Amino acid sequence: MPHDLITSQQRELMLAYGAKSAAGESIDPKPVVKLFMPGMAMTWLLTELDPEDTDIAFGLCDLGMDCPELGSVRISEIASVRGKLGLPVERDLYFEPDKALSVYADEASTLGFIRT
Repeated sequence: MPHDLITSQQRELMLAYGAKSAAGESIDPKPVVKLFMPGMAMTWLLTELDPEDTDIAFGLCDLGMDCPELGSVRISEIASVRGKLGLPVERDLYFEPDKALSVYADEASTLGFIRT
């Protein structure tokens, strides 16, 4: 997994959330990490990692096509994406989530994009 997209502390928390989900617990945490594509309307708010395959994350994904959705995504695929001028996806170092993932998802469904 690309180490610059998710810190070790974020990874631990995302694995803990992933373990709860895998155990059948219903959880709705605040996003742990926000990833984005500089210069493009692509954003990922991720909450958990699959304990069986830690390359698979769950969260709210917005590829800039007016239809953000909750789902799973491979971190390695996000890391392989290049935008304008070949720029890679970045982690938002200043993102401070203020609500649960479901609230971000409800807002994104209405707006057609993720607002943070």
